[in-house]
Amino acid sequence: MGFCGRIKREKELDYKKLQERMVKDQLIRRGIRDKKVLAAFYKVRREKFVSSELRRQAYEDFPLPIGEGQTISQPYMVALMTQSLELKGHEKVLEIGTGSGYQTAILAELSQEVYSVERIKSLAQKAQRLLKRLGYNNIKIFSGDGTLGWKECSPYDRILVTAGAREVPLSLIEQLKEKGIMVIPIGNLYSQDLKVIKKKKDGIRSVTVEKCVFVPLIGKYGWEESTING
Repeated sequence: MGFCGRIKREKELDYKKLQERMVKDQLIRRGIRDKKVLAAFYKVRREKFVSSELRRQAYEDFPLPIGEGQTISQPYMVALMTQSLELKGHEKVLEIGTGSGYQTAILAELSQEVYSVERIKSLAQKAQRLLKRLGYNNIKIFSGDGTLGWKECSPYDRILVTAGAREVPLSLIEQLKEKGIMVIPIGNLYSQDLKVIKKKKDGIRSVTVEKCVFVPLIGKYGWEESTING
């Protein structure tokens, strides 16, 4: 192996070590126990989903900017939201907020189909190109208002919302199957409660699992963009 080849291999090895440390220190120690979820976090390479300038920080314990005022969430929060969906492998999942595509890839590892809606077209296109290059064939991405869901492809077994809402959009509840699960941050612009919502025949049940801070869910049934931008 030539000198350049050795350098490349060493860099890849470094990322793998950072990834393994992240899973052990940030996920397992905080109570992420689902073995399939942990396996997905060992497999999906987080550094692929951030800019080259931020790759050294890809496995750190905080969110990172991905452009357009959006972020890739803290690894623990991605894991907690994923674990809360209780995925078995056969589910059809709706994700609201594609962002970098990292959470989308994790979901694709753990479910049958992922339908992801991203409000910002440039992010949707970038994520779509990357996920296709990484070999994911069970993901469909649409650029539009996430608060409306993706009605044409509904209903869904699971819905994951990766932005903070004032309340649960009724449109998303309607697109969730009976016995389905939705995970969504609910609160104000500065702080939210991560809610796990289960749809029952006689209504919905909701529990709070964690405090969190997400970028706002903008759209018809979310925050108005004018409110966010002053």
